Amino acid sequence: MSKTARSNLEAAIRRCYSTWGERYYDDYYASDSAYPPIHTDIVRDLLKKEAASSLLDAGCGPASMLRDLALPGLERYGFDMTPEMVDEARRVLGDQGLPPERVWQGSVLNAAAFAASSDTPAGGFDAAICFGVLPHIPAEADAEVIAHLRDALAPGGMVAVEARNELFGLFTLNRYSRKLFRDRLIREEALIETAKTPSEREALTAALESLDARFRTDLPPLRGGYADEPGYDEVLSRTHNPFELRAQAEAAGFEDVRTLFYHYHALPPMLEAESPALFRRASLAMEDPEDWRGHFMASAFILVARKPG
Repeated sequence: MSKTARSNLEAAIRRCYSTWGERYYDDYYASDSAYPPIHTDIVRDLLKKEAASSLLDAGCGPASMLRDLALPGLERYGFDMTPEMVDEARRVLGDQGLPPERVWQGSVLNAAAFAASSDTPAGGFDAAICFGVLPHIPAEADAEVIAHLRDALAPGGMVAVEARNELFGLFTLNRYSRKLFRDRLIREEALIETAKTPSEREALTAALESLDARFRTDLPPLRGGYADEPGYDEVLSRTHNPFELRAQAEAAGFEDVRTLFYHYHALPPMLEAESPALFRRASLAMEDPEDWRGHFMASAFILVARKPG
């Protein structure tokens, strides 16, 4: 990825999040209409089991998770690419007694951002988390981000990285399903090249059109911005295959790699409107990070791994 392309991408992401600083937490973590922050509970349990004394949140937003991870003996640090998010994180964590230098501005694509504070642990962090970030990272930069997280850890340190679950598209029956089927499973462009005659190409086109008719490609609706900034679905917002991300972590030298799932859906989300209260109740009852059904019925996952000691 060229420096110009990377700069343009980061500028678009900053614009997307520039107006969310003061309301992001309320909209996605504290609102009655939002799905409960199961992922924060999962990370809290992981940190307790680790008895971690230092934590870095790479892409911390307005301290969305850090504010709720005030565990005894845990020193918290974070950085974010968007200035408005950094300002809000400093305000929130400042009310909890953390000095402003514990939060700084930086990009996960820049190795120097992972130790930009003057008082970060000299030997590396006991734990690092990265949530809501990978969807905005180009595929060719995934390994780079994973390597930066590894290098920020102390020997034996734990990392927890969140991603949107690409395999969830096998369950949604909407435009995510169409994308997964045509781009990743069928690999449409390569399949079309195998057609030897015009009639074969015509038949294949008809088959793909018939496949499209089986999905609600108008769902979910595209998320725009609040004002003139680009919305979440108007900037790069990828999903990740949990099997492939696990392989990347192992290739980077991580050990004890495992996948935890969250934000389960008891039915395909396009059916939620049929009985919203039942859908929410049944979905929350399914929350089990270790359930194999999470590969398909959970919209997000957390890759957990350990740096060799």
